[in-house]
This record gives sequence, structure tokens and C-alpha cells, in this order.
Amino acid sequence: MNRLVWPFLLALALSACGTTGGTQATVEDRTGGTTGAATTTAAGTASVTTPGGAETTPLGGQGVAGSALDGRQIDASGDPRKNPASPLSSRSIFFDFDSFVVKDEYRSVLEAHAGYLRARRDARVILQGNTDERGSREYNLALGQKRAEAVRRALGVLGVPDAQMEAVSLGEEKLRNEGDTEAAHAENRRTDIVYTDE
Repeated sequence: MNRLVWPFLLALALSACGTTGGTQATVEDRTGGTTGAATTTAAGTASVTTPGGAETTPLGGQGVAGSALDGRQIDASGDPRKNPASPLSSRSIFFDFDSFVVKDEYRSVLEAHAGYLRARRDARVILQGNTDERGSREYNLALGQKRAEAVRRALGVLGVPDAQMEAVSLGEEKLRNEGDTEAAHAENRRTDIVYTDE
């Protein structure tokens, strides 16, 4: 009798582990960035629920065929990254002083780059973390790395595979503005998104 019961129970347990086509998986981002839940359905469409309960879909719900990639924002060379009207032309994510938290205002830029990278699996980016010149060289290298990694994690949450991204720190070595004002310092606190094929 036991020989018949155990295979039946095993088959029952394994069938309970199966998934149905309409289920959703919810993932919370607890990395210190914006709070909200990202949901992906079995069909592959993604959405983000903000703390206020509003639901948004990256690239307007159009996935790779979003406005930045469907031909309306492609320049004469055929590359949407070179069109100033496209969010893909924005290549810098700026940070507050002594911070590596990606601000919500860069969501559309990150979503556009994520859509581009998901559509072109052969594309690669180097995420270059930068700081202003305040602080020691070692501290700035560490902070630059944290900024680059924060952008890498944000793109990863949006579906970009790790193999397409490399996060490096340049610390204070690549200043965009050498002035000694707060505005100059703010220009230097950034992560640059650099495509390897450009």
C-alpha cells in the first residue's frame, strides 16, 4: 500500500509547484532608492506601483516599441541614442552631495536605456561613477563605485542583464566642471552611461 501512496503524494506535491499563466510576481526594491513594487506578468509586461498606489508601466506600456525606439525619435543616422529629443540622449544620472541614491526624476531616462539594452542584447554599457573633488581620493573612488553600482542595480531591476553592464569608479578624476561653486560640484556628482560601441 505504501508503494502506491508515496508516488501519488510526490506527484501531487510537484503539481502544486506548477505555475498558472496569469499569475504575477511582485518584487520590492529595498536598495534605498524609491519605494514601490515592480510587477511582471507571465506575458512579460512590467509595471511599477509607487508608494501612493499609482501604477506606471515603463516606456508607456509599450515595452521595446516605445516612442524612444519606434522610429519617431530616431535621428538621420538611425540611432535613437543620438536624437536630442529622445531620453536615450541623456547619459548622466546626477546625485546629491555624499549620496548614491538614484533620484526618481531619472526614472524615464533609466527606463529608456533599459528598453534599448533589452532590445539589443549585443549592446554593452560602462557605468562610470564620478564625484566632486571634495573628500580623499580613496573616499571618492568608493563613492563613485557606489553611484555606478546604484545605476547598475536600477537598470537590473528594469530587466537589463548584468552581462551587458560594467560599473566602474572614476572618483574625482573626470570632472565635468572644475569650478569651486555648489553648481560646479553638482555637475561632477554623477554616473555617466557610456555605450561601448560609440
